[in-house]
Amino acid sequence: MAQIQIKQIKSRINAPKVQKRTLDALGLKKMNHTVVKEDNPSIMGMVKTVHHLVEVTKL
Repeated sequence: MAQIQIKQIKSRINAPKVQKRTLDALGLKKMNHTVVKEDNPSIMGMVKTVHHLVEVTKL
């Protein structure tokens, strides 16, 4: 299956608690941290929730 690279580009400080928990679930802990995940509907739903805080690249 295809993979995507997710990088946190903005701070989580003023984000609502739901978005902070979504970043934690994606494995993003701090600014400029990058994770590689499978491209599936559940991951893309989480990315859509925090789209303004992350940058997504297809691998």
